[in-house]
Amino acid sequence: MSAPRLSVVIPIYNEEQTIPLLHQRLLATLEGLGTRFEVVYVNDGSSDRSLELLRERQHDDPRIVVAELSRNWGHQAALTAGLALARGQGVVLMDGDLQDPPELIPQLVAAWEAGAEVVVAQRTARQERPWRRLAFALFYKLFAFLSDYPIPLNAGIFGLLDRRAVEAINALGEVNRFLPGLRAWVGFATRTVPYARQARAQGEPRQSLLRLARYAFDAIFSFSYKPLRLSLAVGAAVSLFSLVYGVVLIVARLMGTGLFGIPVVHGYTSTIVAILFLGGTQLICVGILGEYIGRVYDEVKRRPLYLVRAVHRCPGGPPA
Repeated sequence: MSAPRLSVVIPIYNEEQTIPLLHQRLLATLEGLGTRFEVVYVNDGSSDRSLELLRERQHDDPRIVVAELSRNWGHQAALTAGLALARGQGVVLMDGDLQDPPELIPQLVAAWEAGAEVVVAQRTARQERPWRRLAFALFYKLFAFLSDYPIPLNAGIFGLLDRRAVEAINALGEVNRFLPGLRAWVGFATRTVPYARQARAQGEPRQSLLRLARYAFDAIFSFSYKPLRLSLAVGAAVSLFSLVYGVVLIVARLMGTGLFGIPVVHGYTSTIVAILFLGGTQLICVGILGEYIGRVYDEVKRRPLYLVRAVHRCPGGPPA
C-alpha cells in the first residue's frame, strides 16, 4: 500500500467505553474524504481492555496502526510517539474521548489544502464541569500574559500539521513538552478553525487536577521567562519597600509615637513583619527558579520521552 495522504494520531488511555463509537465516527468521516488515510492509535499503558479493542479493529483493516507503549508516559509523550509513527503528508492530532469531534476533520483538511501548514482547532465553547471551565479560563488568561510567543489561546492539541511542521516538531528533543506551544514555536502558515468542544462521550476525564497543573507549568515555564523577570521585579520592589519602611520606623522611633500615633512593642512587630514578608517572597522566587532548574535537570539526563513495546500493523498496511 502506498503512503497515506492523511494520518490521524489519537492517544488512548483507559478508553474502552469510548473506542467503539470513536472508531465508528472516525472511519465514517475519513472515508467520506475520498483520500488515502491511516489512523495511529497510541495505547498509553491502558489498564482496561483498550488495547484489546484497538487490536480487534486493527486486525482486518490495514489502515489502522496500533502503537503500544511500555507504560503510561503521559498525554504529550503519547502524542509525540504518534507523530514519530505517522506517515501522512498531513497529520491530525486529536484526543480519544470524543470531546474533539471527528466530524471537524474535513474542515481542518480544507484549510490545509487551501495553503495552511498548521491548522488549529480553536474552542469557542466547552462542556465541562464549572470548576474545570474556571480553571481553564484562568490558565489561558495567565498564559496570555506570561507567554513570550504568540500562541493561539483556547486551543488544545486538536488540529492538523503539514509534513514539514511534523518533521520540525519531531526534530525537537525536549522532554517537558507542551505541543500547542511547540506547534506555534515552529512557525509556518497557521489558520484557525472554530468549534465547540463537546462533553466526554463516556466516563470521567483522565486528566486529574494534578496532571492539569503539571501541564500548565510545562506550558508557562517552557515558553516564558517572565516568571524569572517578575521575581526580579518583586525582589527589587521588596528591597525598596524595606528601605522606605526602615526609614519610617526610625522616624517614628525618634518621635516616640509609633506608626500613625499607635504605640508598638519596640523591635517585635517590625522584626516579625520583615521576616514573614521577606521569607515568603524568597520562597516564591526560589520556587519559580526551582521549576526552571528541574526542567533543566530533566533535559540534561537525556532520557527518552517514551518507550514503545510494540507497533502493530496489518500486512499490506501503510509502510513503516
